[in-house]
Amino acid sequence: MEWSIQEIARKAGTTSRTLRHYGELGLLEPSRIGANGYRYYDQAALVRLQRILLLRELGLSLPAIAEVLEGQRNTSAALRTHLLLLEQERERIGRQIDAVRTTLHKTENGEELMADEMFDGFDHTRYEKEVTERWGRDAYEKGDRWWRSLDAERKQAFMDQQAGIARDFARAAREGLSADSEEVQAITRRHIEWLSITTTPAKEYVIGLGRMYVDDPRFTVNYDKHGEGTAVLVRDAMKVYAERNL
Repeated sequence: MEWSIQEIARKAGTTSRTLRHYGELGLLEPSRIGANGYRYYDQAALVRLQRILLLRELGLSLPAIAEVLEGQRNTSAALRTHLLLLEQERERIGRQIDAVRTTLHKTENGEELMADEMFDGFDHTRYEKEVTERWGRDAYEKGDRWWRSLDAERKQAFMDQQAGIARDFARAAREGLSADSEEVQAITRRHIEWLSITTTPAKEYVIGLGRMYVDDPRFTVNYDKHGEGTAVLVRDAMKVYAERNL
């Protein structure tokens, strides 16, 4: 079976213009172009479009999506990864909803707030496997102990600091600043100092972490939600910083 570009745009909740743009970028080629110039898409193209839309929902930029699709040629394996990410995100959002409900209820009733309840669903431990595999169990346990030692105010300050750095990277990306520019490297220095709170950022660690910001959708979204292309800029800037300073 195959569908016209208008049919696919309608069913996917997007536009023909967007699908043509995906084609121009090499993200989604039509399976054939008719004699009338119309674009048609087969089942394989639909599966690829679903993957693109899922990654967009996770907040990835189009360049980052292109890299993910290039690195995941096994469609079944890629879809299993997408499904796992969506299920994890659903579970995390459910915990966040419960946490906010609890905070609202206790605030309105003058009850004492508990940090563990307030930050359920915001927990960094969902990255335990990745941290352990990449940098060892000691690295994860050290960071975990540090995080759990913080009170609610210090946890929020730590997250706010990272969010501010991410916004500054996004602004730099929008302005078209290069990764090795003085301003971007100054932001990167702040990011490395932020990382230093919980670990000793060696050269290989910094470069590897930067790659992960782009390669793993769960990390990419933390930067590209502030603006497309931010994660790629952060990755490149971290590599420049590491090679110059570490």
